Amino acid sequence: MGSGQWMVEKRSGLENDSFLKEHETPSESGCLSIIVLGASGDLAKKKTFPALYHLYRQGFLHPDEVHIFGYARTRISDDELRDRIRGYLGKEAEVVSKFLQLIKYVSGSYDTEDGFQLLDKEISQHEVSKNSAEGSSRRLFYLALPPSVYPTVCRMIRKCCMNKSDHGGWTRIVIEKPFGKDLESAENLSAHIGELFEEAQLFRIDHYLGKELVQNLLVLRFANRFFLPLWNRDNISNVQIVFRENFGTEGRGGYFDEYGIIRDIIQNHLLQILCLVAMEKPVSLKPEYIRDEKVKVLQSVLPIRDEDVVLGQYEGYRDDPTVPDQSNTPTFATVVLRIHNERWEGVPFILKAGKALNSSKAEIRVQFKDVPGDIFKCQKQGRNEFVIRLQPSEAMYMKLTVKQPGLEMSTVQSELDLSYMQRYQGVPIPEAYERLILDTIRGDQQHFVRRDELKAAWEIFTPLLHRIDNGEIKPKEYQPGSRGPVEADELLAKAGYVQTHGYIWIPPTL
Repeated sequence: MGSGQWMVEKRSGLENDSFLKEHETPSESGCLSIIVLGASGDLAKKKTFPALYHLYRQGFLHPDEVHIFGYARTRISDDELRDRIRGYLGKEAEVVSKFLQLIKYVSGSYDTEDGFQLLDKEISQHEVSKNSAEGSSRRLFYLALPPSVYPTVCRMIRKCCMNKSDHGGWTRIVIEKPFGKDLESAENLSAHIGELFEEAQLFRIDHYLGKELVQNLLVLRFANRFFLPLWNRDNISNVQIVFRENFGTEGRGGYFDEYGIIRDIIQNHLLQILCLVAMEKPVSLKPEYIRDEKVKVLQSVLPIRDEDVVLGQYEGYRDDPTVPDQSNTPTFATVVLRIHNERWEGVPFILKAGKALNSSKAEIRVQFKDVPGDIFKCQKQGRNEFVIRLQPSEAMYMKLTVKQPGLEMSTVQSELDLSYMQRYQGVPIPEAYERLILDTIRGDQQHFVRRDELKAAWEIFTPLLHRIDNGEIKPKEYQPGSRGPVEADELLAKAGYVQTHGYIWIPPTL
């Protein structure tokens, strides 16, 4: 499959024709330049360049039309950059070598014009060499940089590196989180960048929106009659969205302490998932319609009460020399959100994230209400649950009560299981960054955060974050390798979550 094309199989019927018209990308003939700013950093080395390599290997980036530029302050040669990233790309030596030849490195500062003028010169030479018609070339700038330099870098791009005219070409900017630290800083950042670029040129990337099972949420909810009548307050007791890691900050303590677990995970990744779980059906799959529905969910969230929050900090966190001795930064948080609308009134959405816990996983757990008139007396075993395991061992399974095989009428909990590793053997699951970079090239903003969406998300969490920053709410200490503070389990029970006893889902093995 060539870059710039979306190959789709032939379909028939009016409905399928409209699907094609809505999703096909217009033909783009100009050459493509991908510029990775912060090319010498960890994010670029471990995520951005590997994602570009996999797109190249699968044929989405064609060597006849694409070139990749790295830009950073570090003074290294093209070959030194290639050597730095080679080990993160793959084991197909010949393919890796061909990909690396597409990369050129430019050294320069982030706050002066000289480096960006040199970068623009190198990009323009590439465009001329590919015989691109003036203004038809495409320039994608990926900011693998700290947010503090975004305004300056964007100003330099705008002044020195834009596509010179618009004849089918474009300039697009990919911005990595965090998008500010609170509502005021996020709005200031949005205002600075918004003065330089139109919203259609900005792609605020949240890599969780690129995960396969997250991308499946809209299909699950709106393409299956099975879920439509159940997905509401009449049937669902509570929803948990969980992110757990079994390791601590591991050398990132100083950086992490500036943000904490709520800013790092809950306010962006988990809140984005909540929107997809709770939103109404959009008019169509056009990105703006989907993002409109997500904003409506965020605007319906009630203010967070202190009694709906439990914070934790694992024992030993402050032993890190880069962490202040009196740090109040949470490494664990459970927050109960309530959505004030017709579908979800009274249903708690429990967002839970933590480091140094007893397992590593990310999942969505939808727990249904008890069966009325329980003639089998099986409620003590647990409730029906629909679980979407985002990582690891991607899966979807429904926990339900069945008869225990045998002569007695006894019940037991089991599952209907769709485990991806078993069901889709030999089908690679794309890495989130691959999908999102490809979406950026195609101009599809469905899985990116819009400015009003970002503002609404910060409006929910900023009051709580300020109370934490001011020391008004203190984290509970918990042991590394535990479930977190015991108060968090008490909050879950108070919110109505009923824990299942005697049942554990075991991922199937091949």
